[in-house]
Amino acid sequence: MWELSISVSSKKLEVAKFIYQTLKTQTTEFGSVVTCYEEFDQFFILIGCPNEEQARVKMAIERCVIKVICNFYKEHFLAENLRLPLHENLSLMAFKKALINFDKETDFYIISKNLQLSKNLHLDSFYYFRLKALRDKWAELISLANENSDYLTSSEAFFDLLKFLIDNLEICEEEIDVFEDENGYHLKSDSAENPQQTLSKEGLVSSLIDLSPKKINFFCRSDDNTAGFLSKIFEERINVCYNKNVEKVDKFSILK
Repeated sequence: MWELSISVSSKKLEVAKFIYQTLKTQTTEFGSVVTCYEEFDQFFILIGCPNEEQARVKMAIERCVIKVICNFYKEHFLAENLRLPLHENLSLMAFKKALINFDKETDFYIISKNLQLSKNLHLDSFYYFRLKALRDKWAELISLANENSDYLTSSEAFFDLLKFLIDNLEICEEEIDVFEDENGYHLKSDSAENPQQTLSKEGLVSSLIDLSPKKINFFCRSDDNTAGFLSKIFEERINVCYNKNVEKVDKFSILK
């Protein structure tokens, strides 16, 4: 049997939970066993699988580690170093999410090139000692934003930069439908058989930036500022259809 231990600081509970749940979900079909425990101010996630499934399980682990670094660690890096002028909370959240996703292909490559899965992977040590080039790359982008913070006090300039970042994200979905009901928003894409769980306005904006679709069909109940905000940052990529042209069918909305 092939085995691997991944450790992360106890202060990063969200990271440990994500790794455990992701690997539990994605590697069970390969006969793997995934457990987790806390000791010496560290969370330990242990993975074991049959030797013949080692390659596929390693691939799942690599994807998981890359996602953790590019999301959780990069978000923390931005929180520590990014200095932006005050804007509306939704706008700032969208800007940070766009920075997290900007040039993610290069981030993936740098992490993958340095990642070696042997018996033990100390995630914090890997991040701080093996990924200096990655942090330097992030620092350059943040420095550029910080140096132009006075310019970004202008709402027009801020949104010009936000739109530039979003326009230059890798397209991850060809087309996505967004449906609004009394509980919130639901996403439906060609790659997902069923709509996602109900999302808040912030969750919707965050998910759409993560997925970076080529086309968005937004079926909304009323002319609220969500449609206006999305139209402002995605521009011609979004098609908005208001309630007067929409019919309710089994929790989804379709054009009449």
